[in-house]
Amino acid sequence: MRRMVAETRLHPADLILPAFVREGISAPVEIGAMPGVFQHTRDTLKKAAVEAVEAGVAGIMLFGVPEDAKKDGAGTVGTDADGILQVALRDVRAEVGDDLIIMSDLCLDEFTDHGHCGVLDAEGRVDNDATLERYAEMAQVQADAGAHVVAPSGMMDGQVGVVRDALDQAGHEDVSILAYTVKYSSAFYGPFREAVGSSLKGDRKTYQQDPANARESLRELALDLEEGADMVMVKPAGPYLDILAKVADAVDVPVAAYQISGEYAMIEAAAERGWIDRDKAIMESLTGIRRAGANMILTYWATEVARQL
Repeated sequence: MRRMVAETRLHPADLILPAFVREGISAPVEIGAMPGVFQHTRDTLKKAAVEAVEAGVAGIMLFGVPEDAKKDGAGTVGTDADGILQVALRDVRAEVGDDLIIMSDLCLDEFTDHGHCGVLDAEGRVDNDATLERYAEMAQVQADAGAHVVAPSGMMDGQVGVVRDALDQAGHEDVSILAYTVKYSSAFYGPFREAVGSSLKGDRKTYQQDPANARESLRELALDLEEGADMVMVKPAGPYLDILAKVADAVDVPVAAYQISGEYAMIEAAAERGWIDRDKAIMESLTGIRRAGANMILTYWATEVARQL
C-alpha cells in the first residue's frame, strides 16, 4: 500500500555518476575520505562507465586529475587536447558511445597550481573576464573530445553565455550545458579536494555563494537561463534542499542536484561505526533530494543504487 501511494520514486535514470580519472597511475587509488570511491586509471574508468550503463545510470560526470608538474597559473592542461580530461572523454565515448550521457566538468580548479576556478590578476584575485576566455576554449576542446554535456562549475559571471557562444561557433550546437547555477561556498567540499588533488590556497568566497543567502540563488538562476542553460544545478544538495525546492518551483528546465563528497563521507563514516543503517540512509537521502525537486542527482552511489533499484 505504501509503495502504491508513494509520491516520490527513485529510478536509475535519475542518477549521474561523478568519476575521477588521474594521470600517471597504474592502479586505482582509493580516496581516503571517501571509502569506495577511487581515482581511476584510464582503463578502470572505462570499466566504471560500462558498469554504469549496465545498471541503467543516466550519465557520468568526468573530472580530470593531472600530474602536479603539469599545473600552471592558467590551467593550460585543461585546454590541451591531450590533457587527461580530454583523453578520458575520448576513452569513455569510444567505450560506451551514446549509451551513457557523458558530461565533463568545465572548470580550471583541477588544473591550476593555485587551485582556483579561474585565472588570477596581478593582485592574486580571480579575474572573471579573463577566466571566461579560458572557459570558452575548454568548452570547445571538451566537445571535440566527445562530451555530450559540458558543466561550467566555476561560478563566473557570464559563463553560460560565453560557453554557449563558443560551442555554437565550433559547430557543437547539440552539446548541452548543465549550469552549476547555485553553488555555495561550502565546508562539505573537503573530501572532493583530496579527490582532485586540489592545490587550493585560500577560499572561494568571492565567487561561490554565501550559505546565508537564498534570494541570490534566484538571481543567478535568472541569469543562467537568460544566457541559454539547458539544465541547472544546485550544489550541495542535502544542506540546501530549501534552495533546491525554490529553484525547481521557478523553472521549466531540468534541475540537477549534486550530493557532494562531504554528504557521502558523513553517511559512510557513521555507517562504518554502526551508528546508522547505511543502505537505508543512502536511499532516504536520495529520496529527500528527489522529493525537493531534483530531476537528476549526481551521487557517488549512482551505480550501486541503480542496481538496487
